[in-house]
Amino acid sequence: MTCAACAARIEKNLNKLPGVHAAVNFANEKALIKFDHDSTHPEELVQSIEKAGFQVPEQTVQLQISGMTCAACANRIETVLNEIPGVRAILNPAAEIAYISFNPAITSVEQLVSAVEKAGYGANQISDDNYVKEQSRNQAAYRKELRIFWISAALTVPFMLEMIMMLTGNHNNLLPYWLQWLLATLIQFWPGRRFYISAWRTLRGGGANMDVLIALGTSMAYLFSTAVIILQLDQHVYFEASAMIITLVLLGKLMETRAKRKTSAAIETLIKLQPKTARVERDGEIIEIDINSLKNEDIFLVRSGESLPADGIVIEGSSSINEAMLTGESQPVTKQVGAKVYAATQNQHGLLKCRVTGVGKNTQLAAIIRLVEIAQGSKAPIQRMADTVSGIFVPIVIGISILTLGLTWWLTGHFVIALINAVAVLVIACPCALGLATPTAIMVGTGRGAQEGILVKNATALELAEKIQMLVVDKTGTLTEGHPSVTDIIVADEVNEHDLLQIAASLEQGSEHPLAKAVSQYASSSKIRLLAITNFASVTGSGIKADIDNASYILGSPKFLAEKGAVLDQQRITALQTEGKTVVGVAIQINESVRVIGYLAIADSLRETSIKAIQRIQNLGIDVMMLTGDNPTTAAAIAKQAGIKIFHAEVSPQNKAAEIEKIKANGQFVGMVGDGINDAPALAAANVSFAIGAGSDIAIEAADITLMRNDLMSVADAISLSRSTLHKIRQNLFFAFFYNILGIPLAAAGMLSPVIAGAAMAMSSVSVITNSLLLKRWRAGV
Repeated sequence: MTCAACAARIEKNLNKLPGVHAAVNFANEKALIKFDHDSTHPEELVQSIEKAGFQVPEQTVQLQISGMTCAACANRIETVLNEIPGVRAILNPAAEIAYISFNPAITSVEQLVSAVEKAGYGANQISDDNYVKEQSRNQAAYRKELRIFWISAALTVPFMLEMIMMLTGNHNNLLPYWLQWLLATLIQFWPGRRFYISAWRTLRGGGANMDVLIALGTSMAYLFSTAVIILQLDQHVYFEASAMIITLVLLGKLMETRAKRKTSAAIETLIKLQPKTARVERDGEIIEIDINSLKNEDIFLVRSGESLPADGIVIEGSSSINEAMLTGESQPVTKQVGAKVYAATQNQHGLLKCRVTGVGKNTQLAAIIRLVEIAQGSKAPIQRMADTVSGIFVPIVIGISILTLGLTWWLTGHFVIALINAVAVLVIACPCALGLATPTAIMVGTGRGAQEGILVKNATALELAEKIQMLVVDKTGTLTEGHPSVTDIIVADEVNEHDLLQIAASLEQGSEHPLAKAVSQYASSSKIRLLAITNFASVTGSGIKADIDNASYILGSPKFLAEKGAVLDQQRITALQTEGKTVVGVAIQINESVRVIGYLAIADSLRETSIKAIQRIQNLGIDVMMLTGDNPTTAAAIAKQAGIKIFHAEVSPQNKAAEIEKIKANGQFVGMVGDGINDAPALAAANVSFAIGAGSDIAIEAADITLMRNDLMSVADAISLSRSTLHKIRQNLFFAFFYNILGIPLAAAGMLSPVIAGAAMAMSSVSVITNSLLLKRWRAGV
């Protein structure tokens, strides 16, 4: 909404619906609606607003899911949530968190939680306030599962002793059947109770998960053995199989939980960095308060060795601060009065007095945590196949098990052999490995990236970065330092340097362009007073025209001045441009005549790491192209210094996106690096985009990957991280598919006992997660 007329239009449209009385508040941008559910549904309210040309903004919520045991559970919950109108849900089985976008006009958080619970699982909303409580609950649940495992293990020890005796050639029953039955019953319905509960909830909700397979397989072995005892059949009993399968699966789930917790270690580390208290100045006194009591404009003090409690601006003192947790840069950053400081960074030495500019959710640290959480909760395109397979996996395995039972019984004539093979098929199948293959690698990869100052917006960006064939880079602020300065002042005979600089700085006043800032800063350092301007007109990326004291002046690129009819000193201009300097001309317009009164040469040096970064990117097999609004001579000089062979000069900001589209039209996968507002359209047009962290908020918002360091080397690091992460994902998926493709036929052929099959199943998920955790070894700059 932009005005009261918008509110009136929405209100009118809503009130046309039967049984609706709506009042739209333009000030707070909310609609209070009373309606009759029998006459109008919530979806119709939203549709009415959208037909009027407006939108009801979505809200997001994170739900901590409990009761999941495998990827099939995750698929079931995701399906249930996405069936709710207006809901888009992604469930990360590794973190056991559902990331949900929903329309509050149609759905509430309570409905989302209720839907999960109806599917047979638990759900709690995650917020900053209950994060610590959630961690405590998880730890308590883990300790409970650990106790249950040890009970199961203790009850299983006699069976293990009997199996060892059998391996030594002693086939006499060490344990009488009645004792085997007692121990197996305790295991089956005490530690194994969780499998029945989970299986029942899942089946009641219309799905099937790994617990269905475990409950079915162990029950078959247990019930058959019980029947042998009751009916006094001349058959061997398989209580040890059902007991050891349950114990091994419980062990595997414990190991899986521990490993999964390690995948989110990066976020936990970030959360723990912020101090619990702050030392603030109140009424002339220094007092220590809880960090949650800090407010904007408070004055806080930080001593040597302490972490900063909030974002702020230094108002007194000087020091160096370790910002590695934000940028990955190990070298401390010097801070003087007026410098920005950030929460959780560490003061190295000296006392700093700062004014709070951001607390709690509004700090840079909180923004990083949110971004990492969103990235870890998103799904990469490569995961789609695994999700599809996981969704139908359990029913297929049950079908294979039934087929194994029937065929083996028919071919061998031995029901017991057929039964054991069928049980082995059930317990070796593992949809968990498929479900964890991608998200665990994404969690570790994005976490490592955050620790190195590489913030990935979503998993798709992380996957696509490895496909880049052409990397397009901006010049100013990306290849160069972004701090240009005036190096040469050339004046006409009738004008002195002071007057030329005064005119140029007056024309440039208020502009945020780096070249304009360079002129303004040079004039300010020379203590030159700015003049008032009128009739200001600007041509983006070319120049300015304005009046000063009833005289008309033009400032801009040589090409812009030439288009206005000015005669240029091309030889002098070319000499400056060949040195990599940008030339800005100033001219006076009298009637139709335009006469140049001087030139300013401005230089912006290459970053120290740009040359090495370009070489490293090219060594990765990626072509690099520079796009700049500068003239061809200056662009050629900078490109040569940086080692870039492909460049386009005099490209206006609005045409950068068009250049990106041209490259894409030629079939190349394009990445774009930029730092300014003018780069935003080009960043949005690229297949994958990178924003230098010190750049504008708009550029960072448009980019897929934000680089906290002002260093092109971080782009090479991000691409390297993408390739390493995707390599792990492919390894995980290969292992998960190979394991099931190989294990299920071997079990069906009778080549694996149920106990070995259970052990293999328990370890498959752990193996996938452990492989993902190897990503922690990834290092930037390598």
